[in-house]
Amino acid sequence: MSIAASSPPTAVPKGRIVAASFIGTAIEFYDFYIYGTAAALVFGHLFFPTFSPLAGTLAAFATFGVGFIARPVGAVVFGHFGDRIGRKTMLIVSLLLMGTGTVAIGLLPTFETIGVAAPILLVTCRFLQGFGLGGEWGGAVLLATEYAPQGKRGLWSSFPQVGPAVGFVIAGSAFLALGGTMPEESFDSWGWRVPFLASALLIIVGYYIRMKIAETPVFEKAMREQEKAKAPIVEVFKRQPKTLLLATCSFILAHTLFYTITTFSLSYGTEVLHLGKNMLLICAMIAAAVMGIATPVLAMYSDRVGRRRVCLGAAILAIAWAFPLFALINTKQPVLIAIGMSVGMIAFAALFAPMGAFLPELFATRYRYTGSSVAYNASSIVGGGLSPILATQLIAWTGSSLPISAYVVLIAVICAVCVWFMRETRDADLTVEPTER
Repeated sequence: MSIAASSPPTAVPKGRIVAASFIGTAIEFYDFYIYGTAAALVFGHLFFPTFSPLAGTLAAFATFGVGFIARPVGAVVFGHFGDRIGRKTMLIVSLLLMGTGTVAIGLLPTFETIGVAAPILLVTCRFLQGFGLGGEWGGAVLLATEYAPQGKRGLWSSFPQVGPAVGFVIAGSAFLALGGTMPEESFDSWGWRVPFLASALLIIVGYYIRMKIAETPVFEKAMREQEKAKAPIVEVFKRQPKTLLLATCSFILAHTLFYTITTFSLSYGTEVLHLGKNMLLICAMIAAAVMGIATPVLAMYSDRVGRRRVCLGAAILAIAWAFPLFALINTKQPVLIAIGMSVGMIAFAALFAPMGAFLPELFATRYRYTGSSVAYNASSIVGGGLSPILATQLIAWTGSSLPISAYVVLIAVICAVCVWFMRETRDADLTVEPTER
């Protein structure tokens, strides 16, 4: 029996589900991306002024990576309670935690004011950001997926998947507007703080919308008919260890592509190619907009042909585009840079879009929040946290972008192998306990 038949998703207005699943990821990824942009542009000399420019950039990206280390921790904690008491409560808590960490960064004194305490406080706030985001994505995609009618889970799961594109465009627009309307000295002094402080208004909007939603029908049905998981993370490792490993390793490519294009490329373009930061931000924003448009299209396509086929296509495109991507960036021509980034973000979307439904479909309801959140966030440690640092170091060692392209190819090959061994879930019944293949 399909869930659509047993618990009609029409019980809650579709628009409310769309808004609640979308708004949180848009806001929280906005928070995450303004940090990544600031790390690439100003944090190096504001919080690590005693370092060389290269060391300062590496240190700033290291604080960026702290958030990715915190995300799996948040995934375990939020997954535990999300699988035991419900999705809605955890979505609200994750939103507030992320917002608190972001606003606090906007209030931090720099190294010049309080010395070494400044980077310590920055790392603390960054950890709080990552911890909150660790619970956000899993809850948002579960909200959409568990409400979705049979045969449309890919489409419905794309609602929160579009959030990152919108969040990045808003974040990029904020930095672009500030950088274009004030002297560089003013931007470095206080202008960079404005996007962080403005996050408070977005959090209020997201909180209001999420307070209006109800618990998902799939979760409520599971809680009526099944015993709650006492320790969801233990059950995931005990019942579906292979699935967790394959899902985690397959998703590393998505984080690698996104943060290589939207975070590392800003640093690479400004510090190595000596390009204007505003031009690079515009190119990255164009690429993010293309990704946002491609995401629901590719998610719907995965409803037709299956999740595995679309994900494999993403890996193949990433392999084919890894070297042309940096070749186009190295031309220093804005149009070619935008094309290079945009095609790279289409490859990202081809993996990211179906994964919104794919990861939740792989795990049982009683530990689905934990399983999907851990897979998504654990993969971000390598893909999002390590990739910008490694790419920066590779440039310093070799003076060439070729090793970075080779690294992307390696990650894409790993993704393709993992997806090949994962089971197809397009027609899976979410109320039935899955088994390892």
